[in-house]
Amino acid sequence: MVKWEYGLLVRRRQAEGQAWGLYYYWYGPDGSRVDVTAYGDTAIAHLNRVGADGWELVSAAEDVNNLQGTTEVFRYHLKRPIRVS
Repeated sequence: MVKWEYGLLVRRRQAEGQAWGLYYYWYGPDGSRVDVTAYGDTAIAHLNRVGADGWELVSAAEDVNNLQGTTEVFRYHLKRPIRVS
């Protein structure tokens, strides 16, 4: 039987004055939250990075704050088989 672990990559785009800031966060299967913004400036760069470590994209979802138009959030749900030692 295959057992899975799950991770979440979140891309947050938010208004910063007249400009937009992009931030990426990785939520690991152990509950950790890591700012991985420095590892790339596109979602593809981040997905390729975690894909190289065995993660597979399961789904993606978008959440836009339409009240003020100041925030976009993309969530990339990933899984990989649990490694047995």
